[in-house]
Formats: sequence, structure tokens, C-alpha cells
Amino acid sequence: MMNNVVELILQYNAGREPERLALKYRAIRQDPFSFMRGTCHLYYRDWPVLDTQLNDAPPAWICGDLHLENFGCYKGDNRLVYFDLNDFDEAVLAPATWELARWLTSILVAAESLKLPEVDALSLCRIGLDSYAAALRSGKGRWLERETAKGMVRNLLDPMTLRSRKTFLDSRTSVRKGKRSITVDKKRALALKPEEKAQVMAFVETYASEQPKPDFYRPLDAARRIAGTGSLGVARYVILIEGRGGPDENFLLDLKQAVPSALTPYVVHKQPEWTSEAHRVASVQRWAQAISPAFLSAVSFADKPFLFKGLQPTQDRLALEGWKGKLGRLEQVVCSMGEIVAWSHLRSGGRSGSAIADEWIAFGDRRDWQAPLLALARRQAAKNESDWEKYAREYDRSGKSWL
Repeated sequence: MMNNVVELILQYNAGREPERLALKYRAIRQDPFSFMRGTCHLYYRDWPVLDTQLNDAPPAWICGDLHLENFGCYKGDNRLVYFDLNDFDEAVLAPATWELARWLTSILVAAESLKLPEVDALSLCRIGLDSYAAALRSGKGRWLERETAKGMVRNLLDPMTLRSRKTFLDSRTSVRKGKRSITVDKKRALALKPEEKAQVMAFVETYASEQPKPDFYRPLDAARRIAGTGSLGVARYVILIEGRGGPDENFLLDLKQAVPSALTPYVVHKQPEWTSEAHRVASVQRWAQAISPAFLSAVSFADKPFLFKGLQPTQDRLALEGWKGKLGRLEQVVCSMGEIVAWSHLRSGGRSGSAIADEWIAFGDRRDWQAPLLALARRQAAKNESDWEKYAREYDRSGKSWL
């Protein structure tokens, strides 16, 4: 008899592509942090909706799955590189505390793999909340780029550490007789069946014909993409296009199916009537980020909503294990993350039901929500540990029979 945690996971992921779903089930077996990243639906199922102190917060456009690895750097559509929130698949309008609690929980859950004592992890949580509140009190959404970043974030944005386009292309593709093709390595990409590949290529050709420079988008190759944890099993493709001409000027694009947010059953605020799930994701991303990634757009493929955007060499996450026992390095990172979350709430303020700047400033002045929020994060971290242990036992016993 399967335990309830496993049943909930199997129910939520039912209908996804078996090959990539197997990769997800294996990935979340790895450790509690991987499990948390892949089970956002469990987190909000446990949210105490009747706790007025925890839910008495301004409504914000939240990314919905905020954790340490959903911050990263990317090249914006203005060709500059930013460090910001970078995953909006679960985005909804919800109390700001929902976003903050998941972020704090991720710090506590990741502490074990980072070899960080609990007392230091709790200290980081408080620093992050203080940074968030201080940024709110400024009333102005700012952004992080090379010149304004500090510590490990600044190092990540250093031009000397950013991969060139050719280096990035060489890591994902190969060149034969002057033409590039996607490397199907079963780690980042899987082969497409001929008929599915033809559909993808035809879609991109149609998309290209509607653009100001159609030759730029001429498709050269396509494969199934392996990326992330929570979304594994959802239809996703990596597409190689012509770009500016020549194999070293090709571009890689990401085409990912947009599915309903895992938070949808639990939201309390009225949501907009979106044209599609892809429009929801793209709209919130544009509102919340300082600058949107290159090529970001909501499209329809095979009569389903998809998000289309560039797959870029600078779409990197921080290697937090590089803190090397120096707590100050992590403190700077968490400080920056707190500011980024506050700026995203301020930037998207006043959009389709979210709070305006004056409400955010007032929330930053309050101190009644921080202690209960941290207490909840500690409970959620313990619950995540318990759920992972139950899942791991069942996976080791019969995981291969789930597909």
C-alpha cells in the first residue's frame, strides 16, 4: 500500500511524458532540497489558509515556486545581463507571505547540503526578511546587474566568467560539414520521433514567417529538452535556429508547454481571465522582472499553450556550495535575493489586483509578520524532510513500477 505522499505525487504528475517523468522521480529521490523543488503542489497543499496573521499580507504577483535555485542570471532583450527571478511557471496573485515562506523554507532545507548549521540558516532567513522589508520601504523597484551586484552574485555576472555564445553552442551542439545540430546526450536533450520533430520544425517556420526578420528564425534542428525538476515530463523542446548566419552565430530557443499553476486550487484572490496559461506566465514575468529575457513570447503549438524564449549561455544559477565556510558570502547572496523579491513586488504593483507602492511601503514598516512566517518555514522544512523520507522508501521499493 503506497503512502499518501507518493499517491499525491503520482496523481499530480499523471499524464506526463514517461521518459522525462522517470527522470523527475529519480531526481526528487536525491535529497530533501531536490524533493522540495519538484513538489511545489505539496507545499501549498499544507499552507494554513485559516491563519489570518500569515495571510494578512498585500496581494503580490508571485512566481509561486520561489527557492534558492530560481534566482539566476540571463541576458535580457536589451542584450544586458541581469540577476533576477527566473521561473514563473507557477505564477499567481497571492499574499506576499506565500512567496516569502517558500523562499525561507528553501534556505532551511538546503542548509544540510550546504553544510550550514541550523543557527546560521535561521540567521540567513532573518537577514533575508530584513533586506526584503528595507527594499519595500524604499518604494522603488530596482535591479541587479554587474555594477550594482556584490560578492558571489557580482562574480557570477563578471564578463570573464560568462560563457561566450560559441562555447555555449559547443556545449549543446556539434558541427559537421559546417552545420550545427543538437547533441542528443540524454542529459540535456532526448531525440524526437520524426513526426514530432516535423511538427516542431513546421511550427518554427510559421513563427519565423510572422517575424520582421524571418531568416533569423529559420529552424535547423530540434530535440526534447531535459531541464528543471518540477516541470520534467511536461512537453519541452530545444530548437536550433539560423540566427545571424554561420554556425557560430546560431541561437538556441526553448519551447515549453505552459500548464496550470500548482497553486490554482489554493488561491484566495480573484485571478485575471488569461487568454492562456502561457499568457499568464509571460505576463507575470514581464511585470515582475526588471527586463524580460530575449525572445520571450506566449505561443500556441499543437493547440496547446507554450512559452517561447531564448536559451542563453548566461542563464546560470549561483553555485552556493562555493561559500567555502564564509558565512558573509551567503549573507550577501540572501540580502540580494531579499531585495530582488521586494523589487519584483513593487514593479508588478497595481497590476490586475496587486498592491500599490503605498501598501508595500506600509508592509515593509510592519514587524508582526516576520516571526510567524519564520516559524511556519521551520515547520514546512520539517514536513518536507518527513515527506522526502517516505517518498524515498517507497521509490527504493517500487519506484520503477510507477510509469
